[in-house]
Amino acid sequence: MSTQEPGVRRPPRRRRPPALSPLREHLRDTFWFAPAAGLVGVLLLWWAAAELDAAIVAAFQEHREYEALGELIGLADDAKTIITTVSSAMMTFIGVVFSISLVAVQMASGQLSPRVVRIFVRSRITKLTLAVFLATFVLSLLVLAAYDGESDPRKVTAVPLVQSVLTMAMVALSLVLFIAYVNSTLRLMRVSHVMDRISRESLALLKAQERDREEEVVLGPETARLTYEGRAGALRDVYIARLVRVARRRGAVLRLIPRIGDFVLPGTPVIAVHGGAEVTRKAVRRTVSVGVERTFHQDLGFGLRQLADIALRALSPAVNDPTTAVQALDRIVQFLAVAVNLPLGALRHRDGQGRVRLVQDVPSWTDLVDLGLTEIRGVVAGNPQVSRRMMAGIDDLLSLAPPGRREVLERHRALLVEVVERTVPDAADREFALTADRQGIG
Repeated sequence: MSTQEPGVRRPPRRRRPPALSPLREHLRDTFWFAPAAGLVGVLLLWWAAAELDAAIVAAFQEHREYEALGELIGLADDAKTIITTVSSAMMTFIGVVFSISLVAVQMASGQLSPRVVRIFVRSRITKLTLAVFLATFVLSLLVLAAYDGESDPRKVTAVPLVQSVLTMAMVALSLVLFIAYVNSTLRLMRVSHVMDRISRESLALLKAQERDREEEVVLGPETARLTYEGRAGALRDVYIARLVRVARRRGAVLRLIPRIGDFVLPGTPVIAVHGGAEVTRKAVRRTVSVGVERTFHQDLGFGLRQLADIALRALSPAVNDPTTAVQALDRIVQFLAVAVNLPLGALRHRDGQGRVRLVQDVPSWTDLVDLGLTEIRGVVAGNPQVSRRMMAGIDDLLSLAPPGRREVLERHRALLVEVVERTVPDAADREFALTADRQGIG
C-alpha cells in the first residue's frame, strides 16, 4: 500500500488513543448548539434558584420572621427595576454586538478567503458570548414572571431574591464576555492572527496523525467495494472508531478510497474491503461524513489550501498586497519544516490487539510541497518581495530535509528561477528577485 520514504526518520511507536466520534467536531461547525445548550442550562439554573427562593420564604414563614421577610421583599422589589431594564435592553444589545460579527466575517471573506469564515463559526468566545447573552435575556423574563405582586409577608409565596442575584451575576458575566468577544473579533480581523490560527490547527492535526503511521501494511485481496449513498459534497471525515470495530468483527481490513477533502459523488466507491467476512453497506452507514465544505478535523492539506488562497488573493491585481503573501509563505514554510522529517505514508488505524483495521490515504511530502508552493510561485512575476521570501523558504527547507525529500524542493527552486528569468528582463532585477530574504525585502 505504501512504503517508508528514504531518508525519513520514523518516530518511536506509541499507542494511539481511542478515536473519538466526529460528532464533537460537527457540533463545533454549527452555531446553534452552544446557544441551545445555554438556554437549557439557564432553565435548570432558574428552576434551582426558584426552588431555593421558595424554601427561603417557607422557612421565614414557618419561623414567623415576617419582618425579615418583609425586608427581603423590599430588596427583591428594588432588584425588579434593574431586571426590567436588563430584559428590555438585552435583545437590542445582542443585535448590536453580533452585527460586529457579520461585518468581521464579510471583511475577512472579501480580503482573505471565503474559507476563513469557518474560523468565526468555530470561535468558542463568540458562541459562549451569544449563549450567555441569550441566557441572561431568558432568565430576566423568567424572574419577572416569578414576581406574584403580593407584599404581605404572611401571604407571599415567591420572593425571587436568589433569582435576582443570579440575573445580576449573569449581567456582569455578559459584560466581561462582551469585552473578551470584541477583543477576539478584532484579533480575527487581522490577517496575521488568522494565519496563526490556521497554522496552529494544521500543526496540531499533523502531530496528532503522526502516531498512526507505520512502515508497512499488508492488505489481503480486495473482496468488495462499498459505494457512497447520499448527497454529493466534500468528504469531511470518517468515524474511525466505528470502522475499526466493523473491520475487527468481520476479520477484515478496510481502506478508504477517496482522500479526506475529495469531492464525493453518489454511487462512487468510498470503502474497499480486504479479506474477512462480508461487510455490508448497512454496517458502515453513517461512518462517512460529507458536507458542503472541508474541515480541519482530519484534512491534513486544508490548512495549506487556505494559506495558499490567502497569498493568491493578496497577489491579485485587485488587492496587490505582497506583504500578506509573504506572511502566508512564512506559515507555509513553518508547516513544511515540521513535516519535513515526519513519515507521511498512509494512516493505519489499529484495533485493541494492534492489528491494522483501517487504512486511510493522506497527502505525501510531495503533495504538501506542491500544494504550498506551486500556485504562489506561478504569480510571483513582478513581486520580488515574494520571490525572495520563497527562495529563502526553499533554502531553509533544503537545509532541514533528508536526502529522500530534497528532489521536490530542488524542482520548485529551479522552477522559481525559471519564472523570474522569463518574466524579469533586466539582469540586475533578476539577481535581486532571486536573492534569498526571509523578510521578502528586509
